[in-house]
Amino acid sequence: MLLLSYYSDAVLAQEENLSVMHRWVEWSDGANMLAHHLNRQAFGYLDKRDEKIAGLKSEEDWKERQREMKQTLLNTVGPFPEKTPLNAKVSGVIKKEGFRVEKIIYESMPGFYVTGSLFIPEATKGKTPAILYLSGHTPLSYLYPPYQVVILNLVKKGFIVFAIDCVGQGERIQHYDPEKKASVIPGSTTREHSYLGKQTLMSGVSIARYFIWDGIRAVDYLLTRREVDPDRLGVTGHSGGGAQSAYNFAFDERLKAGAPVNYITGFRRLMESIGPQDAEQNFYHGIKNGITHADLLEVRAPAPALISAGTRDFFSIQGARETFEEVKKAYSAFGKEENITLIEDDFEHGYTKKLREGTYAFFQESLDFPGNPNDEAITAFEPGELTVTATGQVATSFKDPETVFSLNKKETQEMLDQLERSRQDIATHLPHVRTKATTISGYTVPQPGLNPVFRGRYQRQGYTVEMYALYGEANNYVIPLLLFIPEQGEQFSSVIYLHPEGKAADSSPGGNIEKLVKMGYVVAAPDVIGTGETAGGGETAAMLIGRSVLGIQAGDVTRVADFLKTRKDVNSERIFGMAFDEMCPMLLHAAAFDTSIQAVSLIGAPVSYKSMVMNKYYDQGFFRNAVAGALTAYDLSDLIASLAPRKVAL
Repeated sequence: MLLLSYYSDAVLAQEENLSVMHRWVEWSDGANMLAHHLNRQAFGYLDKRDEKIAGLKSEEDWKERQREMKQTLLNTVGPFPEKTPLNAKVSGVIKKEGFRVEKIIYESMPGFYVTGSLFIPEATKGKTPAILYLSGHTPLSYLYPPYQVVILNLVKKGFIVFAIDCVGQGERIQHYDPEKKASVIPGSTTREHSYLGKQTLMSGVSIARYFIWDGIRAVDYLLTRREVDPDRLGVTGHSGGGAQSAYNFAFDERLKAGAPVNYITGFRRLMESIGPQDAEQNFYHGIKNGITHADLLEVRAPAPALISAGTRDFFSIQGARETFEEVKKAYSAFGKEENITLIEDDFEHGYTKKLREGTYAFFQESLDFPGNPNDEAITAFEPGELTVTATGQVATSFKDPETVFSLNKKETQEMLDQLERSRQDIATHLPHVRTKATTISGYTVPQPGLNPVFRGRYQRQGYTVEMYALYGEANNYVIPLLLFIPEQGEQFSSVIYLHPEGKAADSSPGGNIEKLVKMGYVVAAPDVIGTGETAGGGETAAMLIGRSVLGIQAGDVTRVADFLKTRKDVNSERIFGMAFDEMCPMLLHAAAFDTSIQAVSLIGAPVSYKSMVMNKYYDQGFFRNAVAGALTAYDLSDLIASLAPRKVAL
């Protein structure tokens, strides 16, 4: 008897390790499980695209592909607004040796001001070729010293250069704080891009649309200038500016030559390496629609194009080479293989002398403007010397200027009005909501998969803790699960417990889960994909393939519910869900799709997706896994209504 008591005490006193994936080689890369799962699907779309490309042989084949891709790009990024008066103004002029700079401000849309500088060589006679310069990710925009080197060298070689501030940079900070003289949005130098990008994506809109439109209207402005030759226009930029220059080259056929620098690689290599980048570099459902970097160049073949790349850049050089080889086939079909060029230098992410000189030479040849391509010393402008607006920021220089937020808010309001009209016929509306939410979120009904793997058990006072690995969608990953089972009783009601920090958050003795167990519930606490042992981001990658992390996680919850229904100690008619904070919308979706979840309790739940878009400031963490495009068809309140007559506690 004494020995038995000692043994029981020893079992209870064991130090717990609740890691389901501990010392399991096949599951050793938990942080990348979500990325691998999304990549497999992305590669499926890219494989189908590549199969189409492989079948293109003749010039007519490629022309048909161009017609198809132009429409795909427009459908994916557009529609663009109608062209309205630019109301362009010159706010000042600076004269330097050999050139002058005109400070320009125009409206790409009414009240949406774009700032820039027009560099005009002194020796300009007649119609002169012009370059649109689009800046990469730096608060200084085109005044960033390495960018000034390129701009001023092009001017020294006789080109007119129009450099503009993109959204969130230079004089176009969207959430400007006059006291801090900076954006109030915390994060990197391009913090506003993704902050605003999440809001536009809720309405199914890529923030890239605003960037591209600003560039299209910049070309409109250039064509108003008597000095500019309309038949010799080029575009270039580095990094984020490389993305923008590739976009504007693809969308605007008035640009006769394009030279993106340190950007072109291809989505396959990008997702294999650093993953998708800033919001404006990712089109809504772009990969699902079969778009990769090569398409941005192929759609313009045989117009001259230059790819500049560093062999050690985080944008994979292998991807740049593969893209070049594919694009070259398109140009060859047009009999203009010489019009596509790749320049490499053994460097990381930045301009080098070789890349700069290659850019100058490219424009000199492609725009028929011969000259010396060598890099020359320049005298950079001082901070503030080229300030365009009265205060140095659009936000404080104009009364109530439009922003991406305000424009997107107006556009989204039209969707919300349509949603409200749909709600008038609730009997039709709610089934439609469930159908659309399933599609838009990317939820898939779980199919029979591999059997769960039991990973052990711990004894606690009055209950046990069992550890399982359930197989997730397509058996591509595992869902670590803790199951807390009361000792007394035969069949229990159960609770699926969802916490943003995963299964371990409230699993300690004396915690919230133990309180539920001692009330007589079996509690299933999973690490749905992207949380806990599988924590890792993937919202952007999911959006690119027409899915959402939330939708995939909702499928994980259904898998947990299905697992509970197989157990003899669980009453399959009494399965409930409990979620906290940012996990609440995910549980709402899961319950809307899976009627076996009988009731849900939402603690600290976001009020609505509408609130994320219609308020200037929102909590990014709260909406980390929001469903892109949701407001085109439903909001969280619609999902709550769809659960009736099941119980919902807020």
